[in-house]
Amino acid sequence: MQRILEKRERSLGFKLGIKGDRCISPKCALTRKPHRPGMHGKNPLKKSEFGVQLQEKQKIRLTYGLNDRQLEAVFQRATKKSEPTPVAVFKELESRLDSVVYRLGFAASRSISRKLAGHGHFTVNNRRITIPSYKVKPKDIIKIRPESKDIPQFRDISAKLKNVEVPTWLSLDKEKLEASVLSAPKDINSPFDISLVVDYYLR
Repeated sequence: MQRILEKRERSLGFKLGIKGDRCISPKCALTRKPHRPGMHGKNPLKKSEFGVQLQEKQKIRLTYGLNDRQLEAVFQRATKKSEPTPVAVFKELESRLDSVVYRLGFAASRSISRKLAGHGHFTVNNRRITIPSYKVKPKDIIKIRPESKDIPQFRDISAKLKNVEVPTWLSLDKEKLEASVLSAPKDINSPFDISLVVDYYLR
């Protein structure tokens, strides 16, 4: 499964961060082979406007671990908001519990954060949550469950968090391993052109 996803990284020319620290090391598949898989992978690939939109959609879908139906639902909800659709999409994706866990440095990659959140290793306002897509809100308090602090993924977590810089809309107490949501997601440089995906769904 992981090997296939690394091929998807090469196909998209975009790091999905599926293997945590390996993705920023020389062992990263896209670093070792910065071209598409296959015998013709080194040849430039001409894309139509639709192809560019589809590729951007795939980047977002695979990064956040969504299927096509889930991603389409995100965009449909965003079009009903009063703010620009790309902004609303970004806020919804980044306010997912698994994304917040990743941003806080509690997990080395989004795929790991999805598994940890799905297994119920975090609480929101002292309530155990087992839904990775759970939407956090301002004033929510996020913690690692006391019963989960001894699992391998959280060993030496305090040391790992020393160099973590959390987004401005989140606050993290690195000693207590407790985070709070200060506002809706903001001030994050998105690597995606969400407007292209809006055009894809409006085509």
